[in-house]
Amino acid sequence: MGRVYFNARRESHAIDGAYTVKASDSGKVFMLSATGGTVAITLPTLTGTGDDKAVAGLYYKFIVLEDTPANAITIGAGGTVIDIVGVDIAQNDGPSSAGTAKSNLIIGTACKQGDYIDIFHDGTTWYAESMSSTAGSITTS
Repeated sequence: MGRVYFNARRESHAIDGAYTVKASDSGKVFMLSATGGTVAITLPTLTGTGDDKAVAGLYYKFIVLEDTPANAITIGAGGTVIDIVGVDIAQNDGPSSAGTAKSNLIIGTACKQGDYIDIFHDGTTWYAESMSSTAGSITTS
């Protein structure tokens, strides 16, 4: 019997400007920089249609590519539907929302290359976890 190989590679996509994430982007790793100005990333919404609709099982990973981004990067959900738990490298509480959903995740200019946010959708709510190397560098609004 021959060997069976599985392709476990993830598709990556660089973002350095405004971007609307599609349902078909699920599973992608987004590499973020903000050299061209403040970046706004929009997640699919419950009220969207087709590829713009948030459905159960969507997953995205956002990784900071730029060491201390030149500008802030905002990931928005179009409503207060993001619950996040975050921690920084010193194991301080990050941007945890403690059951109070938020509308935006903000990657600030103090972030370092490799800081990240994982986001998953269950059909109703976005759930996020973050890891950062600098206290207070990932926030919510």
